[in-house]
Amino acid sequence: MQAYLVFTLNEIKIGALNRVDESYLLNQVRQGHKESFRIIADQWYPEIYRFAYRFMGNREDALDIAQKTMIKIHQNIQSLEKTTSFRAWIYRVANNLCLDELKRAGRRRSRPFESSTLESQIQNNTPEHKLETKELNEIIRKALNELPEELRPVVILKQFEDLTFREISEILQIPENTAKTRMYKGLNQLSSILKKWNIQPDYLNND
Repeated sequence: MQAYLVFTLNEIKIGALNRVDESYLLNQVRQGHKESFRIIADQWYPEIYRFAYRFMGNREDALDIAQKTMIKIHQNIQSLEKTTSFRAWIYRVANNLCLDELKRAGRRRSRPFESSTLESQIQNNTPEHKLETKELNEIIRKALNELPEELRPVVILKQFEDLTFREISEILQIPENTAKTRMYKGLNQLSSILKKWNIQPDYLNND
């Protein structure tokens, strides 16, 4: 694992930042230390790309959103209040960029998942022949892309990014109860979509 020597005697490793490290690095970025932002970007880029990929449904858009998110974060880091959650802020920026891109592109969507394609993938879906993880992930991604735009980010953030409802409320700037309602509604719709494709959504967490 590559490590970076920052502006103290401490060595901070990518992928192992805790909240204390992050707070320190943000302060360093505010003071103009470019290396500190590179560490933050290396830490968060994969997570934001993953979120954008699930939201947008294709890699090209996800890469673009992730890049733009990092640029916006860098440009506006000085405006981030110390009491504001950086995690909530960066996801909020990414979510807004996803929504802006959907509007700009006329709300284009990925090509619907053809039932014939699905049938060919699951024809051997017996206890001895389970769907490969890669195939299942692709099916889930396409199912997520069928959800309405207001439900999709809540499901992604709660179900796949494991954020709390309080964090989701802060990211989307909606009441916590609204976040819960949208999540349960989104999960029900996602379950219906998967069942329509003969996939049992046993992995979904309804807690």
